[in-house]
Amino acid sequence: MFIKVVELFLYSGLIVLIAKYILVSVLRKLAENLDLKPKTIGNIAGYATSMPELLTIGISSINGLISTSVFNILSSNVINFIQYIASIIGNKNKKALRNQAIRVDMVLVLITIVIPLILVGTTKEMNLWVVPIFLTLHILFRFLNNNAHQVYLEKEDKQIQKQIEQEGKKEKGNTRKTIWYIGILIGTGILLYVIGEQLGETLNSLCHQFSLSQTIIGILLGFITSIPELITFFEAQKHYKEQKSNELLGVVEATNNLLTSNMLNLFIIQSIGLIFYYVFYV
Repeated sequence: MFIKVVELFLYSGLIVLIAKYILVSVLRKLAENLDLKPKTIGNIAGYATSMPELLTIGISSINGLISTSVFNILSSNVINFIQYIASIIGNKNKKALRNQAIRVDMVLVLITIVIPLILVGTTKEMNLWVVPIFLTLHILFRFLNNNAHQVYLEKEDKQIQKQIEQEGKKEKGNTRKTIWYIGILIGTGILLYVIGEQLGETLNSLCHQFSLSQTIIGILLGFITSIPELITFFEAQKHYKEQKSNELLGVVEATNNLLTSNMLNLFIIQSIGLIFYYVFYV
C-alpha cells in the first residue's frame, strides 16, 4: 500500500510541476504574445490550471471512482477560493474587491462551491441528467461574468483599457513564438495524458485492493491539483505590480483565473467525468 501511495503523490506531483513550469507559463506567454486583456489571460490560465483536474477526474471516472471525482471537485473549488483570498491579502489588494465586477465574480465563485456541497449532501450518485443542467449553468455564468465586466469594469475606467493595450506589446505579432508555444502545449498535453494513465491505474489499485475511501482520495487530489492555481493567483498580481500598472488588472486576471477554473471543474470537467463513468464503466 505504501508504494501505491508514493506513486499517487509522485504522478500527481508530476502533473502539478508540468502544469506550473510548462503549461501555465507557456499559456501566459502565448496570451501576452497575442496581446490579450488581463481578463482573457486569466480565463486562459483557468483552463491551464484545470488540466490536472481534467486528467484525474476523467481517469477516476473511467475506473468507476465517481465519488472520488465529486470530492475532488469540491475540495479543489474550496481550496482555490481560499488560495485566492490569501493571494489578495498577501498582495495587499483588498480594496480591489470593492469593484462591482469582482463582487459579481465572487458570488459566482461561491455558487460553484455551494452546488457540489449540496450534491455531496443530498445525492449518493449523480445521473446523466445533471450534464445538460451543468452546461446551461456554465453558459449563464459566463454571460454574467462578461456582462459584469462590461458594465462595472471596462466602462468604469478608461485608464484601465489603455493599460490593457500596453500589456503584451513586447511580443505582439511574433508568429514564430506563437507557433513555438502551441507546439510546446501539444507536447505537454501528450505528456500529461501518459502520466494521467499511470495515475488512474494507481487510484484503481488503492480503492479496490486496499479499500481506501474514495472520499479521502478525492480530497487529497483536490489539494494536489489546486497548487497551480495558488501559483498563478500570486504571479498575476505580482506581474502588474512589477510593471507598475494599475493593480486592479492583476486582481482581474487572478479573479477570472479562479472563476474559470471553478466553473470548468464543476460544470465541464464533472460533466465529462459523468459521461466517461456511464460510457466506460456502468
